Amino acid sequence: MSAHNSPHGWPLLLVMAGALASMAGTTALFVTHEDAWSYLVAAGCFLQFLGWTRHGRRQTGGAR
Repeated sequence: MSAHNSPHGWPLLLVMAGALASMAGTTALFVTHEDAWSYLVAAGCFLQFLGWTRHGRRQTGGAR
């Protein structure tokens, strides 16, 4: 197991940007009650998925 269990570099940027977009979209969705903000929430969740996937590949070397 690696000494670095938390993401860093590009994976960290993707995870943090995704979390920020998801929280902002969720807040806007609850405040305005417009369904268009749900696309921002979905995009933020997708960015988090990409970040954690890149982090997982870095940890395992890509071979499974």
